[in-house]
Amino acid sequence: MPGIKTISRYFYKMARMHSRAKGKAGSKKPYGKKPTWIQHDKKEIELLIVKLAKAGNSTSRIGIILRDSYGIPDVKSIVGKKITELLEENKLTSQIPEDLVFLIRKEIKVMKHLENNKKDMPSKRGLQLTESKIKRLVKYYKRVGKLPQDWRYSKESAQLIIG
Repeated sequence: MPGIKTISRYFYKMARMHSRAKGKAGSKKPYGKKPTWIQHDKKEIELLIVKLAKAGNSTSRIGIILRDSYGIPDVKSIVGKKITELLEENKLTSQIPEDLVFLIRKEIKVMKHLENNKKDMPSKRGLQLTESKIKRLVKYYKRVGKLPQDWRYSKESAQLIIG
């Protein structure tokens, strides 16, 4: 019988990207079909997502609104498509993916902080890590086809990209 240390090695194999901490998976969504308490059907949920997107909400914000206001815990289990897929069908997606936009905003905030606090070394390291995440994500989105191959990112044009 293997010891606890041997077993734990198998469960904690993956590590976090920019830390020494061992990673552990987050919460899992329950299996199953449409929850019993939801009164909305597929078509109503799709129309609601389109309406929220036209109001200027991002995909993550739409998911939060659906969960908190309408009691819809998971769109994919009910509709069969992700929120992003529904927005792509209705041509309501932005040119730059949402997670990349948030990383660029984070980099802008850290750069502004470093203008005032030039000797803040932990923030400089955080800026380096954020830049590497952006580069990695851009490389992925170019490979998948969500960004054009000639798309370039630079710190100087970051504020123009976000707007």
